[in-house]
Amino acid sequence: MTPSGAKASSGASTVGSNREQVRQHNLSAILRLLRQFGTMSRSALTQRTGLNRSTISDLVTELQELGLIIESEANVTQGVGRPSLMVSFSDEVVVFAVNPDTDATTVGVVTLSGKVIDKVRHTHPSVPSPNESVEIATKLISELRAKMPATFRIAGIGVAIPGQIRVEDGVVRLAPHLNWVEVPFARMLHQQTGLPVFIDNDASLGSIAERDLGAGRGFSEIVYLFGGSGGIGGGVIHGGILLRGAAGYAGELGHVRISDSPREDYSGLQGTLESLVRREDLLAALKIESADDAELEVVLSKPVSSKVQKLLESQIDALAVAVGNYVNIFNPEIVLIAGYLAVLHSYDRDRLLSRFRWSTLTAPQDRLLVKTAELGPNLLMIGAAGLPIAPLLAEPAVTQLFPARGK
Repeated sequence: MTPSGAKASSGASTVGSNREQVRQHNLSAILRLLRQFGTMSRSALTQRTGLNRSTISDLVTELQELGLIIESEANVTQGVGRPSLMVSFSDEVVVFAVNPDTDATTVGVVTLSGKVIDKVRHTHPSVPSPNESVEIATKLISELRAKMPATFRIAGIGVAIPGQIRVEDGVVRLAPHLNWVEVPFARMLHQQTGLPVFIDNDASLGSIAERDLGAGRGFSEIVYLFGGSGGIGGGVIHGGILLRGAAGYAGELGHVRISDSPREDYSGLQGTLESLVRREDLLAALKIESADDAELEVVLSKPVSSKVQKLLESQIDALAVAVGNYVNIFNPEIVLIAGYLAVLHSYDRDRLLSRFRWSTLTAPQDRLLVKTAELGPNLLMIGAAGLPIAPLLAEPAVTQLFPARGK
């Protein structure tokens, strides 16, 4: 079994529900509330779900027996009577998150609440082949699994890949930075680990993570942009749902043409945002071989040469034009900027916003927010983890969990 993602419903179900389906739905409702709001009291769950206290008690008890949640007494310093019981996710049910990239493969252990409790990064001297990437990820997963307490259980593996992904069967159609074409990555990693594997585009996962657990919480219309070593990607949340398009490849915001420049991006398209805003160009201008985004921000907090200044200004201006186009098209409530693009935002936010206003219609700017994402360096770990967590939240009573001491 190599699941790669859960398909969104195309509309309201017309199938009748029996008692078992209702129970499964109510169990899922409890878990989704905990995922959205964190630790909650039983009374808060009662209010949010509209179910009576007896039903909530039965559901909480069942979820405890499944090992998915725990209860604890609220920390109170005053008042009378018995403290309220607080319900939260158990940290002993986890998933693996994997992010293969050109220079390194990162694997993390993430709880159901989205907390990264362990992470390891393996650098490689050259771009890994699909087989090499699977081998590295399998080794890192085995090492992390061996460190886990015996009481831990695993829901599966989520993989964030910088490329076009056919989500339904976990095939990487094209990852130009990795030089991968038509790679059945989900099946390959499943065969090595024995765990269910789900994969998706890294930027799409970042947008979902920010919607659920980051700066996008509370918004239903979001444009998300992410810049990394694999180029620029994005995601559009419309009506609270990720816009995927007819075949699942929507959201390639880095490949939108914004200039008549003949310079090509990593997919061979000219004049795109990705062709004009490249992290490696700035590293080369700074004469730095390697630096993560946090290190770049430190470098840019100090005076830079006129050459570097000119490059930064040109990249910020290109980003501003692109953001203006996306706002004109999608009319979002908020634009979230992440990764290397957040470095540009931090360097000269005023220039970015002023140039953006020049290329944007007035009406869509009303009540619009433009800000950096919140989840930081764990963004893709949290995003990838959401893939195997999703089916568990949907069907908690029947989804298989795997022991820590396994393959």
